Amino acid sequence: MQFDNYDPGDFYDELFIAPGKPRPEAMLLVEKINSLSIEELLRRQQAAQTALIKLGATFNVYGDSQGTERIFPFDVIPRIVSAQEWKVLETGLKQRIYALNCFIADIYDEQKMIKDGVIPVEMIKSASRFLSPCMGLKPPGGIWCHITGTDLVRDRSGEWYVLEDNLRCPSGISYVLENRQVMKNSFPELFAQMGIQPVDGYASHLLDALLTLAPTVPEPNVVVLTPGIYNSAYFEHSFLAQQMGVELVEGRDLVVSDGYLQMRTTKGLKRVDVIYRRIDDDFIDPQVFRSDSLLGVPGLIEVYRQGRVAIANAPGTGIADDKAIYAYVPKMIKYYLGEEPILQNVPTYICEDEKERTYVLENLDKLVVKSANESGGYGMLIGSHATPEKRQEFAQLIQENPRNYIAQPTLSLSRVPTIVGDRFEGCHVDLRPYIIYGQDIYVHPGGLTRVALKKGSLVVNSSQGGGSKDTWVLAN
Repeated sequence: MQFDNYDPGDFYDELFIAPGKPRPEAMLLVEKINSLSIEELLRRQQAAQTALIKLGATFNVYGDSQGTERIFPFDVIPRIVSAQEWKVLETGLKQRIYALNCFIADIYDEQKMIKDGVIPVEMIKSASRFLSPCMGLKPPGGIWCHITGTDLVRDRSGEWYVLEDNLRCPSGISYVLENRQVMKNSFPELFAQMGIQPVDGYASHLLDALLTLAPTVPEPNVVVLTPGIYNSAYFEHSFLAQQMGVELVEGRDLVVSDGYLQMRTTKGLKRVDVIYRRIDDDFIDPQVFRSDSLLGVPGLIEVYRQGRVAIANAPGTGIADDKAIYAYVPKMIKYYLGEEPILQNVPTYICEDEKERTYVLENLDKLVVKSANESGGYGMLIGSHATPEKRQEFAQLIQENPRNYIAQPTLSLSRVPTIVGDRFEGCHVDLRPYIIYGQDIYVHPGGLTRVALKKGSLVVNSSQGGGSKDTWVLAN
């Protein structure tokens, strides 16, 4: 019996209530794994990893001496979310994305939230992702955040929290789709028995949402705009373009001509109507943002402002990725929707606030400190795991630039049994569901479960040694 010696420990375990006692929704999975020998389980694990390598599911780590491309480690033991739990998450995510969209639309227009004193004006003005050239922009249908990846975590009690919002160019959905494909080969009988919600319709939902943005033309032309092969998520860019049946282009493939965005082809220029951009705002148009950018298209923003091309996500959405702005999302929900948040934020201290900064500096050994605009696990201090020297270094950084830092209590993240060597260990996980905002808001079932493969680690990011698991959302 594979799980005989597995102890969930003093954490919320996604598959077990107690040693030897699976959660009801995980019963069939646990029975199946217990019926396999360790040799057979390891064989399936290796087969799954090999399949992902053959599929080319890689990511890049900038400046890594080990090479340009790296395989995203995969663990064959899935995470399971019950239908009832998923319904709450789905409803809460729809509420959150709608409020965030209202906030972005407001902040680049009338700024009512500032005028009514709900958020300080300096919090917006000092945000590095607030882009004044986006003031007055009117995206098609009033939608700014078309694709969002929202990071969720569970604490020791099993309560869900939103850890952060990712609205600029959220990545990872390709791993969700590829992981599912290899898991169907690993445990085909369980998919027939457990009523697991499918994930393979993502590209269709994405393409439908992009097409709703297009100017009125007979056959809108959609493209995926990538920075190129050296970008960390290039595999995903090419994968999604292939899945949607659209062109994958770089900035050098596009030009503004005759007042429209055009794509260079062997048959001459062809009009582009919708861009799914995977380039940060700073690089998208050198005439408006960074003048040294070679990745974007000169004149693109002017064509966009005139309504002759649509861009997803809209320029300027990165304001909502700011981790200090994140602290105000519960207030956004109450202000714009008149509702209480369904999904709570992790309690957050804003270091710009003198009183909260004092508390943070006095309790660095108990808190997680994050840079407001870093991602991928960078610019972060886990105080309880850090050396006194590292805590002192962060104390100085906070004092020098308090606006750039927030702090949160260290959560005891939930765990899932994970194959480590030839045994199971409980490893901490988070969850990134993907939300598409087209004619309505669609939450894709499941999402990317990232797992901290280093024993005791709370950092799940791929660039920091994390891996992934398939996420099974049950239909009943």
